[in-house]
Amino acid sequence: MTESASKSLLPDGLRDGLPPEAGHETDIHNLMLAAFGARGYERVSPPLVEFEDSLLNGAGEALALSTFRLMDPASQRMMGVRADMTPQIARIATTRLRKAARPLRLSYGGAVLRVRGNQLQPDREFRQAGVELIGSDSSAADSEVILVAYEALKASGAEALSVDLTLPTLVSEICNDLGIDAETQRQFRAALDRKDPATVTEIGGAAAPVLSALLASVGPVDKALRTIDGLTLNDTASAERERLHDVITTLRREAPDLDITVDAVENRGFEYHSGLSFTFFARGVRGDLGCGGRYCAGEADEPATGFSLFVHNLLRALPAPTMPKRLLVSVETGEGVAADLRRQGWITVAALEKLDDLALEAARLNCSHYLAESGPVALNNNGEEE
Repeated sequence: MTESASKSLLPDGLRDGLPPEAGHETDIHNLMLAAFGARGYERVSPPLVEFEDSLLNGAGEALALSTFRLMDPASQRMMGVRADMTPQIARIATTRLRKAARPLRLSYGGAVLRVRGNQLQPDREFRQAGVELIGSDSSAADSEVILVAYEALKASGAEALSVDLTLPTLVSEICNDLGIDAETQRQFRAALDRKDPATVTEIGGAAAPVLSALLASVGPVDKALRTIDGLTLNDTASAERERLHDVITTLRREAPDLDITVDAVENRGFEYHSGLSFTFFARGVRGDLGCGGRYCAGEADEPATGFSLFVHNLLRALPAPTMPKRLLVSVETGEGVAADLRRQGWITVAALEKLDDLALEAARLNCSHYLAESGPVALNNNGEEE
């Protein structure tokens, strides 16, 4: 390997964004932010790096193993590079905006960095875009954020969408009611996350039949609800079941083309969530498009719910970007003419010297047109005049 090639290598999970994909990703990101704003979610912009003790506080504690650390040479305090933006928004809401009227609707977008990727998410740096609704514990708030995510994905061009609803606290409530000790609960949780019915049965105990039934019910919403509705639950778990019904009713009414599934035993990725949570998928696309759910914000445990959408995964669910209308203009073209063309929607690329063959230069610079005396002239895929 040459020295030049070696210097161009990037660490695993990091990549350069190149044309036209980088521009397409930015356009999609902006479309989602616009969809959030149209629903009353106001934009905030937290820093990429924060002091470790604030970044990993509260909901951020679950992200400790995913967070890069570095020493701040100015303060000599440890800092962390954000691995998720949700804890930052919760910090802003409960400190800088603690006196703002509730419910508080905030939106955000930006890059995050994680220590490692995984098989489904090999990228370690990627863009998030999302919202947080803070200060309401109602099922209407849960329904709203799911619908906002759905609308943003649709606005971006995604189709054949599905949402998987989960209740991260249900397994713990069932086990606690049955007197299951913490170590056995950990074993159950690990088996359920692997979707391993044999191990659930092998662990045994009073919780095994109930958890096996819940595991078998994972899938289409009506099948899952029949099992969940048949359970005898304590007041806390019953309230979560009622919340699930309320949200499903709203989603069926407001988004009839959204496919709904329920996985009452899923916990991976929802470690800091305290209630109904969800994940969005698109048919035939690897990885999830985004996820979110209910959590407690700040030291006062203010009720909150929200989501993050993953722009790099969303791009897999969208058609490849089309070639923009790039117009090569000669060096003799006045700036006033070029500005008028840009107002008409053209991207203008200026030649920097006098050329004998504008068509040839336009093809070389990946332009779709060149400007002749008669107006823009289109080129075909072979760089020839149409």
